[in-house]
Amino acid sequence: MSLFEVSIPLAILFVTFGLTVGILFGFFGMGGSFFVTPALLVLGHSAPTAVGTGLAFVFWTSLVATATHRDLGHIDYRLGVLLIMGMTVGIEIGKQTLLVLMDVGLADLVVSLLYVVLLGAVGLFVIYDGRHPSIEDGETVGGRPALSVHLEHVRLPPTISTGEHGEISIWVVLSIAMIIGLLSGFLGVGGGFLMVPALMYGLTVPGAVAVGTDIFQITVSSAYGTVTYGRRGAIHVAMLLPLLVGSTVGTRIGAVLTDHLDDTALRTTFGVMLLIGSLSVAGKTISHTYDIELLHTLSLTLLLGGALVMSVIILYLGLRNIRNERSSATM
Repeated sequence: MSLFEVSIPLAILFVTFGLTVGILFGFFGMGGSFFVTPALLVLGHSAPTAVGTGLAFVFWTSLVATATHRDLGHIDYRLGVLLIMGMTVGIEIGKQTLLVLMDVGLADLVVSLLYVVLLGAVGLFVIYDGRHPSIEDGETVGGRPALSVHLEHVRLPPTISTGEHGEISIWVVLSIAMIIGLLSGFLGVGGGFLMVPALMYGLTVPGAVAVGTDIFQITVSSAYGTVTYGRRGAIHVAMLLPLLVGSTVGTRIGAVLTDHLDDTALRTTFGVMLLIGSLSVAGKTISHTYDIELLHTLSLTLLLGGALVMSVIILYLGLRNIRNERSSATM
């Protein structure tokens, strides 16, 4: 299929998929690229095309979110610039690694396997976090996250002030960003599911500022990744556009529902959906290896159906709460 051609039924499917993924992204603050890149992999697109399209999707959704966080004052621009520098280097390394694997014919297999592991690991973490909310406090030393205490032992100058507990070496910030950037460039993910905990537990950045600063750096770093993959013609424009149409609406819906629905009650379900995504990519890999068409169809159904079911649950519970709140206000 050409990168500029797509059938009408598939375009409608991806508008719907973008809407559901947008709701999840707007509500949970993560998950956008987790579903777009695997969906393209399951549909049989090459790893570079799936990753490039995923990064382009991440760029647009994070751009919309950055405007909101800027108005709320949730962005630390000094820290954000450092993260962008590290992420840019990491993305380039990840991209070059992916292209080398593509030349030897291993890109699709390696990316698929890493997605299976990554989706499974994050899914299990989210499920555990949903059942044991105390994990949000992190392991502490003297009332502080243990990770931040260890990182502050690195005394290489210059340093930057973060949070309420002093300063940390700029080289630590750059190293964290570069590692996450490598993952972003290789798999086409935004990296927020790793960066936000790193900022909160490693650099003691307040939660709202960690999210806002992370989304700010994702906007810039994913723009760089989009350009680098776009120059190689590795962005499926025809599928990206309907995804963006759906996600723009969905992101706003999900963001509005955060004021009316507690996400902690849905974390376990979201974690289960990530595990379903892991199984879907695993099924796709096996189906392509052994040419099992039924398994391929099942993999696509699991991935798209899981996102749809989860977004419907959020919509139903959110609208129900809104209706109850209005009834209470009337009474």
